[in-house]
Amino acid sequence: MMSTLRHWISGAVLVLLTASAPCAFAEGPQAAAKTKPSDAKLVERGRYLVRIAGCNDCHTPGYPQSGGKVPEKDWLTGDQLGWHGPWGTTYPANLRQYMQKLTEEQWLKVAHTVQMRPPMPWFALRDMTQHDLRAIYRFIRHLGPAGETAPAYVAPGQMPKGPVVAFPQPPK
Repeated sequence: MMSTLRHWISGAVLVLLTASAPCAFAEGPQAAAKTKPSDAKLVERGRYLVRIAGCNDCHTPGYPQSGGKVPEKDWLTGDQLGWHGPWGTTYPANLRQYMQKLTEEQWLKVAHTVQMRPPMPWFALRDMTQHDLRAIYRFIRHLGPAGETAPAYVAPGQMPKGPVVAFPQPPK
């Protein structure tokens, strides 16, 4: 069970990040019909990566509980479920809002340099190819903005409001 939880957690928050550059995908799903074939391939690759990398597991409410049966229009809108441990409490960001604030080049820099709080596996982003990171960016921008902002980080020693997944203290 613990290894299953570890596997789920490591993949679950792959793309948690996680302002002004115009993008053909900012118009939402309808924009896909207007994209060039190479762009459409990147969007499709991004959809695939978001699915298999576990991004939806944390960033899409109800995704793991439903066995992945959440409509794509509801993907990556963040969640109210917190992840509580020695680092405090973190929440899965609304990636659809987040990506609207970044240019593609800014996203590439963030993905290769950021170190996030647990349980976000920031090291997985760091190790992705530029091509895959571009595909994820294009797919999320293709979805368009939706949803609400996730709750703010809660510092260690403070109790979060709402449900959390509680991690044990690390062994000494």
